[in-house]
Amino acid sequence: MKQLLILLLAISIVGCKQEPKVDYALFSGKIENANADKLTVKGFEFEKEISINNDGTFADTLRLTEAGFYSFSVGRESSSIYLKNGDALSLTLNTLMFDESVKYTGVGSVENNYLASKYMNNETMMGESPVFYSLDESAFKNKLDEIFNSNKTALNNLKDADEDFITSELKNLEYDTYMSLNSYEQAHAYYTKNEAFKVSDSFLPEALKNMSYDDATAYKNSSSYKQLAYSYTMNTLFDKLGDDYNNASGEDLKSVSEIKIPALKNDVVSYLGKFMVSPANPNMKSIYEFLSANSTDEKFKTELSTTYNKVKALVKGMPSPQFTNYENHKGGETSLSDLKGKYVYVDVWATWCGPCKREIPFLKEIEKQYHGKNIEFVSTSIDVANDHSTWVEMVKEMQLGGIQLFADNNWKSKFVTDYGIEGIPRFILIDPNGNIVSADAPRPSDPKLVELFTELKI
Repeated sequence: MKQLLILLLAISIVGCKQEPKVDYALFSGKIENANADKLTVKGFEFEKEISINNDGTFADTLRLTEAGFYSFSVGRESSSIYLKNGDALSLTLNTLMFDESVKYTGVGSVENNYLASKYMNNETMMGESPVFYSLDESAFKNKLDEIFNSNKTALNNLKDADEDFITSELKNLEYDTYMSLNSYEQAHAYYTKNEAFKVSDSFLPEALKNMSYDDATAYKNSSSYKQLAYSYTMNTLFDKLGDDYNNASGEDLKSVSEIKIPALKNDVVSYLGKFMVSPANPNMKSIYEFLSANSTDEKFKTELSTTYNKVKALVKGMPSPQFTNYENHKGGETSLSDLKGKYVYVDVWATWCGPCKREIPFLKEIEKQYHGKNIEFVSTSIDVANDHSTWVEMVKEMQLGGIQLFADNNWKSKFVTDYGIEGIPRFILIDPNGNIVSADAPRPSDPKLVELFTELKI
């Protein structure tokens, strides 16, 4: 009897023992015509690369801190995906028809097949953007309602879908609608070529006008909410800064400290760090200190510190970084030292850069105006080596003046990296002694450039 009781107790203990909680998701599949050797899964504070085998197969575990909306990318293509620990998800796709071919099986497939079909449904119902955004207000709103109801019906018809997914996705459908409504005015003006177009007072719903941007979960799970929150925050900030934002100080950015969503604050701070920590800003130090104090992204703060320390060496009066033996379109090679004794106005550009090309007519006028003066105009292309012939032909076809140079290593050229150039066009003014006048000089289209030249008595 005693032995029987012990056995029953043992069975009871085993029977009551909880299964260990799965703290990962399985993600596998096969990619036809794979155009990359890795598949990347990204989410809020999450990123993992998964190797793609020679036969297109892949498999790995994803240890997720929380369920939610992520994305995966192969090469330049990407797609939205919903993941939670416990999933065993298998993907098949053909990169030659990426979106059309996305299919899922396994645990988690219900939610993700819905997301794949939703994307295609939206694409079909919206059609081409010029046609969609050219609709009048009434027709546009009717089309959005049609899209919303179609997706909502598909969502409600899902069987065995995760309840949290259903709840989040219903909100996401609303945010998608709000995002389209918010984009309508600008897009409609652009596609109809009616720059004066304004939506009627009643066009935007009150829910959108009064939306509160403090939902951290929505910011992570909805790309539309993220865009709305980011745009609202940036527009509000720059409305306060006005046209003189290049001279802003850390004190002028104090509203950034009040952003309630940590991820949004980091995104705003990261953007500001890209152009406000600049030698053109006399308050660069206070900007740097403010941005560092208001970011929780350690990688960004390290990068910002590196940028700041580099930029400090680019203030007015400091010796300019040098370029040496750049190919000259007219023949031979040219170095910055060859131009000593004259002011040098450097245009850093590329043949593929639209804003760069828009400055060319203005640059030609400036060159004509200052022909024979104590200044050289130098245009330095940072095109990749494979585009060298394109550069050669464009200089000829567009009859570009000044000194036309080809950088030795495109974006990684020492001159480019020493000046911390991350976006083009970029204009630099150097004095006759080889010292920096402005590491971020006015563009040719900006009247302030002539004002600067006049001040310098060029």
